[in-house]
Amino acid sequence: MVKPLKKFGQNYLRDRNTINKIIAGFNPQPADTVLEIGPGQGAITEGIAAVAGSLTCIEIDTRVIDELKERFPQVSFLNEDVLKADIRQIPPPGGKMRVIGNIPYNITSPIIFRLIENRDIVSDATLMVQYEVARRLAASSGNKDYGILSVILGAVADIKLMFKIPPTVFYPKPNVDSAVISISFGGDKPVVNDFAIFRKVVKAAFGKRRKTLRNSLLDELIRDFGITSIPVDTGLRAEQLTVQQFADLSNYVSDELLKRTTG
Repeated sequence: MVKPLKKFGQNYLRDRNTINKIIAGFNPQPADTVLEIGPGQGAITEGIAAVAGSLTCIEIDTRVIDELKERFPQVSFLNEDVLKADIRQIPPPGGKMRVIGNIPYNITSPIIFRLIENRDIVSDATLMVQYEVARRLAASSGNKDYGILSVILGAVADIKLMFKIPPTVFYPKPNVDSAVISISFGGDKPVVNDFAIFRKVVKAAFGKRRKTLRNSLLDELIRDFGITSIPVDTGLRAEQLTVQQFADLSNYVSDELLKRTTG
């Protein structure tokens, strides 16, 4: 058995009931083009490959690639870092893909931002992440877990915490609980005119979490853009604003900046 490596954040999934539950939740279909992130020893790969019309796996660990290729000749394997791989070549032209993965917890945020950036070719994703992160991702305004990831992902996708997973189903056992989340891109979402500005506004608002918007977001907007007022009660804190309010704020800022460049 290949020994999991800490540098890759590897914790191999061993429990068959958990594996089956993840695959059932993902519900692969014959017409699907699927990308699996970090197949490891193929625990999830086997169930997806048996159903999906097309499956590509990205695995950074060179030690397992040859065995995976031998076990799953119908699957395409990329021996690359998922944060550097050209995933835009995976779906057919004009088509979309679905994503699944037991992802390294230390790069959860970069992977999710990568999916957000490529949401035009990703329809949905089912990911195993640290339980505390899953709670933050699925949190709504007013919740103590609500934060930057909740807002940015919530502006472009619906997020559902599907179920919690104990450490005992992994080898080696992680020191934290895990959870499976479902991310569905698209749907009825707020209009964001400039996503780069949106991300900056959200990060600035939560940058000093205990401070009001007057002492966090507005301070930064004054310093960076010379914007001295915003159309929201600056006595509120960031966690009190909905995703729609953040979108409205972002659009106000981008409109103000556009007026200056065109006027």
